[in-house]
Amino acid sequence: MDTDLYDEFGNYIGPELDSDDDDDELDLRKKILIYHDEDHPGMEVVLHEDKKYYPTAEEVYGPEVETIVQEEDTQPLTEPIIKPVKTKKFSLMEQTLPVTVYEMDFLADLMDNSELIRNVTLCGHLHHGKVQTCFVDCLIEQTHPEIRKRYDQDLCYTDILFTEQERGVGIKSTPVTVVLPDTKGKSFLFNIMDTPGHVNFSDEVTAGLRIRTDSSGNAPCFPQVMLNTERLIKHAVQERLAVTVCINKIDRLILELKLPPTDAYYKLRHIVDEVNGLISMYSTDENLILSPLLGNVCFSSSQYSICFTLDSAKNHEQINISSPIHFCGFTKKAPTSSSQRSFVEFVLEPLYKILVVGDVDTTLPHTLDELGIHLTKEELKLNIRPLLRLVCKKFFGEFTGFVDMCVQHIPSPKVGAKTKIEHTYTGGVDSDLGEAMSECDPDGPLMCHTTKMYSTDDGVQFHAFGRVLSGTIHAGQPVKVLGENYTLEDEEDSQICTVGRLWISVARYHIEVNRVPAGNWILIEGVDQPIVKTATITEPRGNEEAQIFRPLKFNTTSVIKIAVEPVNPSELPKMLDGLRKVNKSYPSLTTKVEESGEHVILGTGELYLDCVMHDLRKMYSEIDIKVADPVVTFCETVVETSSLKCFAETPNKKNKITMIAEPLEKGLAEDIENEVVQITWNRKKLGEFFQTKYDWDLLAARSIWAFGPDATGPNILVDDTLPSEVDKALLGSVKDSIVQGFQWGTREGPLCDELIRNVKFKILDAVIAQEPLHRGGGQIIPTARRVVYSAFLMATPRLMEPYYFVEVQAPADCVSAVYTVLARRRGHVTQDAPIPGSPLYTIKAFIPAIDSFGFETDLRTHTQGQAFSLSVFHHWQIVPGDPLDKSIVIRPLEPQPAPHLAREFMIKTRRRKGLSEDVSISKFFDDPMLLELAKQDVVLNYPM
Repeated sequence: MDTDLYDEFGNYIGPELDSDDDDDELDLRKKILIYHDEDHPGMEVVLHEDKKYYPTAEEVYGPEVETIVQEEDTQPLTEPIIKPVKTKKFSLMEQTLPVTVYEMDFLADLMDNSELIRNVTLCGHLHHGKVQTCFVDCLIEQTHPEIRKRYDQDLCYTDILFTEQERGVGIKSTPVTVVLPDTKGKSFLFNIMDTPGHVNFSDEVTAGLRIRTDSSGNAPCFPQVMLNTERLIKHAVQERLAVTVCINKIDRLILELKLPPTDAYYKLRHIVDEVNGLISMYSTDENLILSPLLGNVCFSSSQYSICFTLDSAKNHEQINISSPIHFCGFTKKAPTSSSQRSFVEFVLEPLYKILVVGDVDTTLPHTLDELGIHLTKEELKLNIRPLLRLVCKKFFGEFTGFVDMCVQHIPSPKVGAKTKIEHTYTGGVDSDLGEAMSECDPDGPLMCHTTKMYSTDDGVQFHAFGRVLSGTIHAGQPVKVLGENYTLEDEEDSQICTVGRLWISVARYHIEVNRVPAGNWILIEGVDQPIVKTATITEPRGNEEAQIFRPLKFNTTSVIKIAVEPVNPSELPKMLDGLRKVNKSYPSLTTKVEESGEHVILGTGELYLDCVMHDLRKMYSEIDIKVADPVVTFCETVVETSSLKCFAETPNKKNKITMIAEPLEKGLAEDIENEVVQITWNRKKLGEFFQTKYDWDLLAARSIWAFGPDATGPNILVDDTLPSEVDKALLGSVKDSIVQGFQWGTREGPLCDELIRNVKFKILDAVIAQEPLHRGGGQIIPTARRVVYSAFLMATPRLMEPYYFVEVQAPADCVSAVYTVLARRRGHVTQDAPIPGSPLYTIKAFIPAIDSFGFETDLRTHTQGQAFSLSVFHHWQIVPGDPLDKSIVIRPLEPQPAPHLAREFMIKTRRRKGLSEDVSISKFFDDPMLLELAKQDVVLNYPM
């Protein structure tokens, strides 16, 4: 290298260099600029573009690790590049099995002896000590000695959902299986179902009552027997269950109302008489009487851990009573003037002495010495309520009185099986399968009835909960799941599944078992996919004659309706999957798609739908969902007989059907819905019922073809044709098609596609083609539907709206405010009376469901939070006004007067469903029928 060509700084100072090519020039510059000193490696001069500041990902992590380069500014700073795994958890469950006073093996052994099993449902009105003050918690504490140490506040062990704990109200019925001893120390296996007390969740109670042999109602001693208590007693009697009553919160008589012992006795007796009055009203069994003397009434206070019956009190070591005659306190005989009732003397007065302690430091030690109760110094330092609870717990001991009552007055699964099967099984009880279920045979063919679906902790899957009625179910066993639409003729709604794991449920933890014999409750994994509401599980082969158990029949109706849609339309599949899951989770929930394409959810009330929407958004779909304003379902009816005979011809002009419509007798629709009368009865029995109760003539009563739109639908189709005028054989050949058209028409009425209700359709004449080809279902069914519509429209059609029964408790000075709030919402009061033994009033009223939205909030606002109300569907009532009166102009954003309401409701319902503004008769009247109308000079208000 020539050093003269470069200065001391390494710059080239020689002559210019010519280059033909830019690349050659760059290469040359690189050669010139890069100074390589082999003696000093690392001192090279490196160009900017060739510099390397950081090691490559391959050098850091190795050649086998895949690396992803995240481009800048494609994600917000709040969102991580790699999202952490999100664990969903919606319920509070124990991580390990808690310590119990019995061995789990002992519990499993008791399951094999159905004589030692009792299936009990605890149900009662909201805040009647069933969940909030936790009657079940006392049983949990008795059997789980260390459970209380882990919870500082109220235990509420059966409130396993976080939403239940946040709201302070039970939403789901929760099963608890525990071993409880009676007074003699004999152990029994108790399957207890704790049900919600809010009237909106009465569907959970229905699902709970189906698989039980008993209903134990919690009636409060303060203030009185309430709305839901009455409904639950009626429902239990209709389900043919044994009924016992636990009068809870007796401490409130002493500590809050401060009643003297004698007045407290009369209050308790009044409650027992009130419950007996309800039972005699709804039951046909005259021997079904509740009385403390019979042992089917117990008294309790969950807050202070008190529970006793007269028998358990009589046997108490602190009460020396030589003869049971002392407990005649609940008989009608009044005591003599020199003595007081023995119930007051031996039960209430000692209870008062315990609860009314006076000064803790001076009087309590003396009282404890009398009772033989010894407390440590630390225990004596407790606050007054925990101290009283501890004293009562030591004095009264375990809840053996409750166990005695259930053992004596509740049949075991084996004894009560026959009554249960007769009431719930659709097949024959006299078959081999029916006999095996009636005997609760663990070696018979498998039959299991599931009534509830419980979601897993993460909301991904469901477990089926039910009762084994015969046979034994094993983990890993293949089974056949029969859905609610399964019949021996149509087996489409059935599927073969494999049972996963089996559990015994104890609220917040599950005990896994390998097999479960007949008579027990069970939580089943792996069979949830084909089940929607209820199901029948049987063996896959060799049990082909098995039929299903009846679907649940609820004591309320879902009339509140909301429409939902995802905020992001692309997330519609997620919402549909969530709707399927939430439909499984709530027994009476209904989801459907309207003709306009909107997805509709029907529920029993505002709180119910609020819980449904929470689960849909948070648990099952995890997306943002828009909700429309709530509306109600309507019904369509008639108030007069059709003004002329309406007929319709088939498209081929070979057949002609003539009908008229008229209202049903009052009360008949309710009898059909409550299955007082059933279409499956033979013609003679059916005829006698209608002839004796509703004064039908015998010919018409025996000519009933169908109820509609289903077997318990509130409409009747009657064949009123005469053999001399109509060929009965030909008419009989198309009977099924006419019935299908009638049921189709009554399912979707002509006014606004709502159910038709309380209408009798009479077939007056029929011309039927001789050739079978010309009288097929495709010809007859749409024609029958059209003539149903035309007869309906000729009979002065009206809309019906649902009405709620409202029960309000309020102090006397708030009664006028309650009246004001009800009057503004078209409500009217039916009863207003003081509650005996309390400072409160009860106001009973009716309010239209469509005007009930926000009623509770409005009521609390006007009474400063002193009024408490519950409302439940009661009946359907005709909306004032003519829905087809075109002279009525509906002005937007203005409240309509009463005569315009029917028109307003119909138009707005039709708009929401995507129908035309008004009813068009061209869809329902044939041209010959229109000509007939013109001849009769009938003036129609309907657009053509």
